[in-house]
Amino acid sequence: MKIAIWSVGKANEAYIKEGVDQFTKRIGHYYSLEWQLIMPSKLTDPSQIKKAEAASILKALTPTDVLILLDEKGKMLTSPGLAKLIQQKANQSAQKIVFLIGGAYGVAEEIKERAQFTWSLSELVFPHMLVRLILAEQIYRACSILANEKYHHE
Repeated sequence: MKIAIWSVGKANEAYIKEGVDQFTKRIGHYYSLEWQLIMPSKLTDPSQIKKAEAASILKALTPTDVLILLDEKGKMLTSPGLAKLIQQKANQSAQKIVFLIGGAYGVAEEIKERAQFTWSLSELVFPHMLVRLILAEQIYRACSILANEKYHHE
């Protein structure tokens, strides 16, 4: 199984890139991990922006991809809960899990409908680049939980 993290937005700032690179390398011991940046739309109307970004995202998804959408209105998970979700998808023979961080205005309804799970990291709103780092760390933590390693303490 592969894991992908897709994010609408600009490239990481140096202080984020260092952490993301570190966790990407760590996750690589468990799963193949790919990153994909989706350029934000240059339109000005939020509904048109979401529509344009959705078209790019849907075009890049394959029918077998499992889409996990990060959205502040999603369901909150504990770290062991995320580990369980990843294991569940692996047990269902998922070829690729795509974690999607939407754009500044969120995502269009088509994306919400396509997602197999919608996850909220927090009730707080974070900058997209910081979400990438938090997400990478949490995926690594989930992998270490599944491998029964000592990174996560309960």
